[in-house]
Amino acid sequence: MVELRDSKYGKEVFIEENPLSRWMFSNTKSAWIWLILRVYIGYTWVASGFGKVTDDAWTGSNAGVALEGYMTGVMSLAEEGGVAGWYAWFLESVIIPNANIFSYVVAWGEFLVGIGLIVGFLTGIAAFFGALMNISFLLAGTVSSNPVMLLIAMLLVLAWKVAGWYGVDRWALPKLGTPWSIRRK
Repeated sequence: MVELRDSKYGKEVFIEENPLSRWMFSNTKSAWIWLILRVYIGYTWVASGFGKVTDDAWTGSNAGVALEGYMTGVMSLAEEGGVAGWYAWFLESVIIPNANIFSYVVAWGEFLVGIGLIVGFLTGIAAFFGALMNISFLLAGTVSSNPVMLLIAMLLVLAWKVAGWYGVDRWALPKLGTPWSIRRK
């Protein structure tokens, strides 16, 4: 159904969403699909993050050593043209000089994104930050499982309204509301 309405800028056109995407992204009956995908990538993030959080080279007295070593490998890829020039500049100018801080950010970021996805708390936000990390790893030339995880994370972001239905979001989202919702007092 197409709805036309007058507005001060001319006609607005509203095109009805197709039944499949309406079911996938807005119907709680699809939540079991998102639960499976959520737990899968959540577990992957928790496992990766836990390994880093408990590693002295990431979050201990030697924090930053592991990240700096990884970045050294990325910079050698940059010299061969395997990493975009602007990203190599960003790594060299921002990340490597602050490897100690970013080491904690990566380790705890992975772990907390994973926990958020597993328990279904702020699922869309957790999936967004997971996707951001996947993009960063892809830009650094690390393919591995990142493309699959990025695709799942993007779908979870789109399904944010129902992706955490079997999780904390079922109760948290109605309490927190959305920035565009009108709160009645």
